[in-house]
Amino acid sequence: MFLLKAENISMETGGKQLFENANLEILEHERIALIGENGIGKSTFIKGLLGQAPIASGTVRYGISIDETGYMPQNLQIPYEGTVRETVQSWHPNFQLKQQLQNATALLEKNNNDQKIIKNYNQALQKFLDADGYAWEVETEKILRQIGIPEQLWDTPFANLSGGQKTRCKLAGVILRSPKLIILDEPTNHLDMESIQWLEEWLKNFHGSILFVSHEREFIDTLASSIYELTEKGTKKYIGGFREYKEQKELEQRTKMNEYEKQRRERKKLLETIRQYKEWYSKAISTASVRNPYEQKKLSKMASKFKAKEKTLEHIEKEKPEKPEETKTIKTSLTSSDFSGRKMLELKSVSFAYDDKQPLFKNISLDVQPGDRIAIVGKNGSGKTTLLKILTGILQPTYGEVKWNPQLVIGQFFQELENLNMENTILDEILALPDMNQSDARTILACFLFRRDSVYKKISTLSMGEKCRVAFVKLYFSKANLLVLDEPTNYFDIPTRETIEDALLHYPGALVIVAHDPYLLRKIVNKVVHLENGQVTVYPGSYKEWEQHLALSSDLQEKINNLKRLKLEYTALATEETENEDFHLEQQRLEKMKDLKQQIDDIEKYLKIKGIE
Repeated sequence: MFLLKAENISMETGGKQLFENANLEILEHERIALIGENGIGKSTFIKGLLGQAPIASGTVRYGISIDETGYMPQNLQIPYEGTVRETVQSWHPNFQLKQQLQNATALLEKNNNDQKIIKNYNQALQKFLDADGYAWEVETEKILRQIGIPEQLWDTPFANLSGGQKTRCKLAGVILRSPKLIILDEPTNHLDMESIQWLEEWLKNFHGSILFVSHEREFIDTLASSIYELTEKGTKKYIGGFREYKEQKELEQRTKMNEYEKQRRERKKLLETIRQYKEWYSKAISTASVRNPYEQKKLSKMASKFKAKEKTLEHIEKEKPEKPEETKTIKTSLTSSDFSGRKMLELKSVSFAYDDKQPLFKNISLDVQPGDRIAIVGKNGSGKTTLLKILTGILQPTYGEVKWNPQLVIGQFFQELENLNMENTILDEILALPDMNQSDARTILACFLFRRDSVYKKISTLSMGEKCRVAFVKLYFSKANLLVLDEPTNYFDIPTRETIEDALLHYPGALVIVAHDPYLLRKIVNKVVHLENGQVTVYPGSYKEWEQHLALSSDLQEKINNLKRLKLEYTALATEETENEDFHLEQQRLEKMKDLKQQIDDIEKYLKIKGIE
């Protein structure tokens, strides 16, 4: 049974068409990722599905009531911001009834002899009881426990929560309505890795269906059973997570290129054949006798042949496949300032605290050497950005010292984007770089997905994602020998993230990076600095090795042990003597083996996603 079905949807914004022929079907227990480039209209599409934005053409059908759908947009408006408990409850219709009852109770306590007040109180109480209000309050508390919000926080101000805790509460507000379908738009924005992993696990255990928009490839891989890609021409469905999507896209690209090359060869061959026929015909007509019927018949046949070939060529031209757009790679040769020293910078026993508060971290000692690709990781609030600002000299340590090598040239990327001139065009910003010419600038911008006339857009008119892309290009080609990057891919879609990864992989200098994107970190990092409870741990290995190091001492070790146990049990059943066994016992054995195989496959897929083969 379908929960939602959209057919041939077209949508516009400001009179300009965003996309057309978009189709989407959500079945029971499906987990669907909606992906596409920034600006293509993913959020608009979702609003169209929910009736919150006008659809230019097409149809949307629901197999469930719209009230059975829970929606969490990117910037979810909080209807009432009070305590944590009140804020979560405020998304539910019963909250107004609760407020009415609270107001009536307060008036009754002040004057319990007024018959009008007593009547209003009784009416408010009856409405609350009719809506199962007390059971709903108990359900709220149950959900708060489920999502990991401890009881001691329930009556504290919602505003005091961390970003990850606020996202959990917003999700609680959505699920309090017991939806059969949850729709989430960029739910992982500004969450730390621990919160993202919690959200993954919670959604995996949700019994309904899920439609979500995300650029987080790990999140998609872990959660999605299928992917819909939205482009200007519509949607295309891919079965599986992000890895399967990439494999299918690469196969599509190769197939399209093969078809294009085949058609190109056929066209070239036809053109040559037509040219030869025309030459023969031209020679034959100049020597043929007008009165000779045999020669005239021969000429007519020859003319028919090349006209038939021209018809074939016309058909091929009409059916000509478009040339697949090649993925641009950075071919401009990169240079960074020369560096011959052993250390680029050094932190010696560094501690830092804001004002008179508890120190964010204490006694950090760290070297950055040429060739380092360092990831700074830790929970939100652990001090990652502060540490980057100390490395770059923006902040001074409370205790300890930072030594910078005189040859060091730092390029820094923080989300404030202070290095952009809002009145310049994109092209002007890049041409301002040392030794940059127009030809190289256009090539570089094309690599970073700024093509054709888009390079003449003013910086002030760009989206946050586009501004970040321009800032990154400026930084990347600035000839710095150390890049310090704070969440460089936060506002980027998947194609841009892959471009940035490729760029960082080939960068000739050193890197220090804070990011919540495991795909990016696994690809480029060769050292990990972990901040936790004010302490720092330096792991001298790749991010993937660090993940495995952590995993083998936590939950994943349990999964590995469980996998070994299941495989032994499966092998024992598979090799069990079955001669002369009861038919029903044999069926039970086979069913048990089937169940074990499914459990083994699930764990192996999970471990593969986590990078453990």
